[in-house]
Amino acid sequence: MIMTNKKWAVKRITVNLATQEAEKLDKYCQQTGRPATDVIRELIRGLPVSDDNKEGDR
Repeated sequence: MIMTNKKWAVKRITVNLATQEAEKLDKYCQQTGRPATDVIRELIRGLPVSDDNKEGDR
């Protein structure tokens, strides 16, 4: 069996949420059975980001 050592925490952040935001995240996590970290990471991955390198090559 091959074991890989994945280091997930490259950058650790703290997010201040309003009460309603925290409750909504908690409720979503309870409904889906997923941890908040996974939900937040998925949302970040889905953010649209422009590729600045292409614009600089023009």
